[in-house]
Amino acid sequence: MNKIKVLDEKTIQKIAAGEIIERPSSIAKELIENSLDANSSSITIEIRDGGKSYMRITDDGDGILEDDLGLAFQRHTTSKLSNADDLFKIMSFGFRGEALASISTVAKVEVLTKTHMDIPGIQAFVEEGKIIEKKPVGCPKGTTMIVRDLFYNVPVREKFLKSNISEANHVSNIVYKLALGNYGVSFKYIKDNKIIFQTSKNNDMLANIYTLLGKDFTDNLLEIEYRAPSFRIFGYISNNIFYRGNRSHQYLYVNNRYINNDHISKIIEDRYRSIIPVNKFPIFILFIDIDPSFIDVNIHPTKQQIKFINQNQLDAALEYVIDSELKKNLSIPKILKKQDKGLEENELPLLYDNNFLMQNEETKTKTRLGDIPKDQSSNIDIDNKNKVAEVELEYSNNAINNGGKYKKKEGTDLELKNLLQRIRPIGILFSTYILAEDIELDKVLIIDQHAAHERIMYEKYKMEYAREQVVIQNLLTPEIVELTNVEIALVIDNIELFRRLGFVIEEFGTNSIIIRGVPLLFGKPQTKELFLELVDAIKLDISSSYEVKLDKIMKIACTRAIKAGDNIIDVEIDSLLDQLSQTTNPYTCPHGRPTIVQISREDLEKEFKRIM
Repeated sequence: MNKIKVLDEKTIQKIAAGEIIERPSSIAKELIENSLDANSSSITIEIRDGGKSYMRITDDGDGILEDDLGLAFQRHTTSKLSNADDLFKIMSFGFRGEALASISTVAKVEVLTKTHMDIPGIQAFVEEGKIIEKKPVGCPKGTTMIVRDLFYNVPVREKFLKSNISEANHVSNIVYKLALGNYGVSFKYIKDNKIIFQTSKNNDMLANIYTLLGKDFTDNLLEIEYRAPSFRIFGYISNNIFYRGNRSHQYLYVNNRYINNDHISKIIEDRYRSIIPVNKFPIFILFIDIDPSFIDVNIHPTKQQIKFINQNQLDAALEYVIDSELKKNLSIPKILKKQDKGLEENELPLLYDNNFLMQNEETKTKTRLGDIPKDQSSNIDIDNKNKVAEVELEYSNNAINNGGKYKKKEGTDLELKNLLQRIRPIGILFSTYILAEDIELDKVLIIDQHAAHERIMYEKYKMEYAREQVVIQNLLTPEIVELTNVEIALVIDNIELFRRLGFVIEEFGTNSIIIRGVPLLFGKPQTKELFLELVDAIKLDISSSYEVKLDKIMKIACTRAIKAGDNIIDVEIDSLLDQLSQTTNPYTCPHGRPTIVQISREDLEKEFKRIM
C-alpha cells in the first residue's frame, strides 16, 4: 500500500487557509486591504470579542459584480493579476487571490455588496468556501464583509487563539498601521461597541499622525523628503529628544503597503547613534514610493517582506536625508515636573533641591582638557546627482488640527553654538554640573562636564580616525604585550583597524605582540592600557566593522574624559564650553545622553509662586 497519498480538496483548503489566516488580525488586514484596492474613501472596522466571534468591514468602494461573487471565494481568483508578468508591476495590496477563499474556509462569512451599476445590492452567505445562499438586498454602494465564529470548524486552531483582549490588541495594531499609511482614506474603528478612533479622508499626513498617535508625536517629528528617478522617500522622523524603548513605533510603507524591513530599520537607527541614548529607538513614519519593477513583494504570504533591487541607492538616500534633517534640528531637553511631563522616557528631576550645593571653584587645578582643535566638521553628502534641496519646515505659533492641516507649534530650541559662546558660567553643582545663565533669553542651563568633554574628545578622535590623521608617537622603548591565542588572532585580523587607531604593532613570538608606536591623543601618548581596552572591546559580539570602529571611539572618549566629581577651574570651564560650541553635535555625548538641560526663568518663578 502506498504511503504517499493525495489529499482531498477540503483538507487542502484548510491547510492553505491556515497559512493565510492565523488569527482575527489576519482577517482584518486582508479585508481592509481589499477595501483599499476597491478605491474606497471610507472604511469602518468593527470587532467584538477580539474579532473571534464577530468582525465587520464596511467600505464605500467599487463593490463586487454579481457574476464575480461566486469566483471571489474560490482560491487563486483575483482581479489584480492576469499573468506572471503582472507580478513585476503590482501596485495593489492583494494579488494572490487567496484571502476570501481562506477566510470563508475557516469562518462563516456574510457579504453585502453593490456596484454603481446595480439597483439592488446582493446579500450572500458563505461557508466552507461555497455560497450557500444569495439574494437581492437594499444597500449603499460598496461592500460589507461580516465574519463570524472564526475557526468554528478547526477546533485545534481555535484553541491557540489568545484572550479577547490580546486578539483585539493584534487587530488594533493592524488597523492603526493601515490607517496611518492611508491618510487619504477615512477610517472608523469600533471595538466592543466603542469607537476607538475616526480619521478624516481630508487629513494630510501630519494631521493623520496627530489623530492616531497624539500631540507628543506630532510635536517632535521632523519632515523629510528625497526624490530620485525610480523612487521617492518622504514622511517623518523623531527628533533627538523623542524616542522609545522598543521598535513598536517604527512605521515603514512601500507603495502604501506596511512592511517590516530590519535592514532599513538598522540604517535609520544608525543615524541616531550617539544622538539618542543607548538601547533606545527612534520613531519614524516613512513612505517609499517606488517603481514596482524594482521590488519583489511575492516572498512571504503576509506580503510584509519586500526585496529591493536598488537597495544600495535607497540606503544612501536614507542616510543622507536623515543625517541632514537631524543635524539641523538637534535640541536641548527641558526640565519638566512630573505632572507636566511631556515625554514619558525623557523625565528629568527638578532643578532645585534642598540639598544641592554650589561650589566656588576659583582655585582649582590646572586645565585637563588637552589640545582639542576647533570644529573641522565636514558636510554630509552622498554621490548621487539626483539629490534635491532639503525641505524646510514652516512652523506656526500654535498646534492645531483644522481642516486636515496640522501645523506644528513654533520651535523654541536655541541655536546652541551661538548660545554656548554667550552664556555666563555662574558656578558648579556637585563637582559635576556647570551652571550657566543666558540673560538675553532668560534661561538657566546645566551642562554635564563629563558628557560635554566626551563629545569633544569623541569628535576629535573620530575625525582623525576617518581622515587617517591620528598622530602617532614612536616609542623609544617598544612595549611587549603577552596575549592569549584567541587575542593574538583577533589582533592580527584587525591589524588595519589598530593602525588607523594609531597603533604600530607587530607579532613578536608565539603569544606576544610588540607595540612600536601609539596614538598621541589629547596631548598624551596612549600605551598598553588603551591597547588592551581595544582588544577586550573587539571580543564583544559586534555585528559589523562600522560598529566596531564607532564603539572603540566611544570607549576611548568615555575613558579619557573629565569625570563627574573632577574639580575644574574657570579657565577650564570657558575652554570646555568654547570647544563644545565647535562640535557638530553639542547636544549629546557619544552614548546619546544629553550634555545640556535647560529651565526658563518663567518656570523657576512659577515654582517660587512669583507668577501663577
